[in-house]
Amino acid sequence: MTMNGGYSDNTPTATPAVVPAKQNVAASKTVDTQSVLKRLQSELMSLMMNGDPGISAFPEEDNIFSWKGTIHGSKDTVFEGTEYKLSLTFPADYPFKPPKDKWSSAYDVSTILLSIQSLLGEPNTTSPLNTQAAALWSNQEEYRKMVEKLYNKPSTT
Repeated sequence: MTMNGGYSDNTPTATPAVVPAKQNVAASKTVDTQSVLKRLQSELMSLMMNGDPGISAFPEEDNIFSWKGTIHGSKDTVFEGTEYKLSLTFPADYPFKPPKDKWSSAYDVSTILLSIQSLLGEPNTTSPLNTQAAALWSNQEEYRKMVEKLYNKPSTT
């Protein structure tokens, strides 16, 4: 039997069950997008209301999927007094598609920014990405000089 546009052998048939399923799939994609938008709006509100010290992030213009963030170096670390700018881009399936292994959808923007801030003051020197920085870490005075040299812009007078 051949199906063609809801007809079988030129005789009208009942609407195939596939049509409602397609409509539900489209509707569920809209719901997914709406849940992502609600999640990002909720995270933005949480960031604004909680006021965690040393971190901030806000959508860039009218795009809720693209944010600009700031992390300040923690007090009593070699990064105290420094400021780092970040760009955050969220996929349409955030937070359900992991960007890395060991990802949980329980992580939010605030958690991510606080984790980065924490890593600045307590890096994993046993498995470093930057071996020079790891070698310098044991001498905090020299490390601070390197941070200041690399991240403090010379004044233009």
